[in-house]
Amino acid sequence: MADESTDATPEHAVLVGAIPGQPSRVLKEAARYAVLLGAPLVVVHVDVTRFVTYEDPDGYVHSAPLDLNIATGEGDLAAVTAAATAALAGTGVDWCVRQLVGDPALAMKHLADHTDARLIVVGTRRRGIGESIREFFTGSVAARLAHRQHRPILVVPLGEPARDDEELWPEA
Repeated sequence: MADESTDATPEHAVLVGAIPGQPSRVLKEAARYAVLLGAPLVVVHVDVTRFVTYEDPDGYVHSAPLDLNIATGEGDLAAVTAAATAALAGTGVDWCVRQLVGDPALAMKHLADHTDARLIVVGTRRRGIGESIREFFTGSVAARLAHRQHRPILVVPLGEPARDDEELWPEA
């Protein structure tokens, strides 16, 4: 059952990072672990087009857009919600969707700390020169989470794995 409420994020849940167009495998693996752990599932989309300006003592987060096209984040959230609805149908897991803003690794870490999450699930990025350059400068979300919090992280590979002799970060 989907619930887009941002106020009632369940505690001790499995968190799964979701982006539009992501293969359903990530959501399905997260649901499988939620069932194994007897935990609810929180599908987390982080709107990277907005940033946190300040947080009230009661936890309400105020944010501002990097650009004036606020509809981008709303459209992405709708796409993530639709994908989760399709992927999680029939799994029997209780789940909800939560949208955060800012840096994906830091936003998910903060939510995991706030809710005492049991597990964080993320997918790898598709390989390509653009993604390789981005990860070189910012690091992967999974690696950044691994260095900034204590919970276990499940990294679900997407697409075909690289061959043993294949360069992961080709020279430009």
